[in-house]
Amino acid sequence: MDAFLVSTGIVALAEIGDKTQLLAFLLAARFRRPLPIVTGIFVATIANHAFAAAVGALVSRLLGPDVMRWVLGIAFLGMAAWIMVPDEVDEDETPLARFGVFLTTVLAFFVAEMGDKTQVATVALAARYSSAVAVVAGTTLGMMLANVPAVLFGDRIAGRVPLKLVHGLAALVFAVLGIATLFGAGRSLGF
Repeated sequence: MDAFLVSTGIVALAEIGDKTQLLAFLLAARFRRPLPIVTGIFVATIANHAFAAAVGALVSRLLGPDVMRWVLGIAFLGMAAWIMVPDEVDEDETPLARFGVFLTTVLAFFVAEMGDKTQVATVALAARYSSAVAVVAGTTLGMMLANVPAVLFGDRIAGRVPLKLVHGLAALVFAVLGIATLFGAGRSLGF
């Protein structure tokens, strides 16, 4: 249950103001068809985060527990710093709508998530926790919690979300996880 809850919270916070959330705003404004956009985000996130979790689980198996503890601790601290760097998205970078709203969203989100903060966080969380399914479910829910409101209410909420505060909270969570991991908080889990 910890893997699911931590994954949900971290990704929901990390996603606010992230380039994929900005992409959600952009797609909603361009197409004005929320259902295929939300469905596309869900499909792309499941595919991307399942891949990321598989990489995290593989890395966890390849590295020993002592090395893994240091790698994860430093990775979480790096994520804490990276989360404070705001993302931007250029309207011209989004794929053309020739594939339809759903497929355009799937392709755009899948590509935008490659190497993104939330994908890297999913790799680290899957390496940290033994349940890749719980991590993928949690990170996917976190993505949906951040992006569905962006699609449905984008224009009305964009100016009201204090991004610096949200990014600060996400960075704090990553920093606490990093420090706790470095000091051996996960030893009972093999780290």
